[in-house]
Amino acid sequence: MLAALIPLFDDTMTVCAYSIFAQKENLLLNPALAGSARFDGAVNVPGLDIVNNMGITTLSGDKEVFIEMNNISIFADLSQQCPTTAPEKLVLLVDNSVTPDEQYVKRLKELKDIGYKLAIRKLTIDKFEPYKSILLLMDYIFLDHKKIVIEKAKIYFGKVYPNIKLCAVNVNSQEDYDNLTQGGGYNLYEGEFFRLPANKGDLEVAPVKVNYIELLNVVNDVDFDLTQAADVIGRDTALVISLLEMVNRMTVNSGISSVRHAAAMLGQKELKKWINTAVTKELCADKPSEITRLSLVRAKFAENLAPVFEQAGQASELFLMGLFSVLDVILDKTMEEALEMVKVSKPISDALLNGKGNLAPVLEFIRQYENASWQEVSRLMVLSEIDMDDVYNAYLRSLTWYKDLFDVKVK
Repeated sequence: MLAALIPLFDDTMTVCAYSIFAQKENLLLNPALAGSARFDGAVNVPGLDIVNNMGITTLSGDKEVFIEMNNISIFADLSQQCPTTAPEKLVLLVDNSVTPDEQYVKRLKELKDIGYKLAIRKLTIDKFEPYKSILLLMDYIFLDHKKIVIEKAKIYFGKVYPNIKLCAVNVNSQEDYDNLTQGGGYNLYEGEFFRLPANKGDLEVAPVKVNYIELLNVVNDVDFDLTQAADVIGRDTALVISLLEMVNRMTVNSGISSVRHAAAMLGQKELKKWINTAVTKELCADKPSEITRLSLVRAKFAENLAPVFEQAGQASELFLMGLFSVLDVILDKTMEEALEMVKVSKPISDALLNGKGNLAPVLEFIRQYENASWQEVSRLMVLSEIDMDDVYNAYLRSLTWYKDLFDVKVK
């Protein structure tokens, strides 16, 4: 199985929900299934399996989760497949394969009565009126903002379907997002806009970030000095507290007497990994929370994929590559300018700047995966002779690791 979480934002760049897009088979390895791909999930809905296995909190922090459905899977026993999650936390996302025929309308009403919310996508303007019986049941509709005049859509939906929330999809630039939010009409936004730098390096890096960058440079230098790292950590109260919490969890009656003592107890390897993770979280503090998640999940996913790509010896570099893959967004610089500020190895730099070197295929694979570009993901798995289950498990472990990071912080 393959599965990816796609965030949905409101007009304040806050993540309000996630969509789960999943595929049960690698159709390039099993071409006989391609003709029946749209029946994928008729018995077991992949998205519900994931929610049930991991828990909705691990996946989404208790936000709503949109589950991809089709005209067959909506007739499955959904409560049996996902008994631990309240229906109101799930939004069943259907497409135009669910037609306005009596059997579908009846089933959608049943699901609505149980407590599930409903959403629809891939519905063109000319289908709005024929689909009236279905649209009246919907809580959300996904619209390609490039094919919709939102001023007209606001009037139409406000009058005919006042309870439907409009979701703009394919919002792939910050300019598009800014224009759409200023114009109003949409409730949610989906696309790649949040992954792009807000500008091209015309802002100075905030002083607090300079301290963090200095710390990154200290620990990413070859054979760095523990004492020097500890002294830089000591300038930031949040990092000191986080370090002490980390050491106290690892030891009993440690009797820590100083930041240098705590750093020494962690040791060079663990301190380096902790600093790279903790500092990246702090650098993202003024960014949408999804940037933190994206950076950290990419880092762990890349590390988990190391043996899958036969690069187990480069696991640490892959982690750092994933972590810094949005450094341009974090620092509001071009990637070239951002990497000039932070010391990274040449393999990491080659992958992030030029898409070259032995680490680059892992980064490209991750980017395709998080976009749920399953055809391309399947192609890459075939070329590299990668087992689909290994990839899926690596991704789920990265989500669990990310959740545990923040669970620890809250305790």
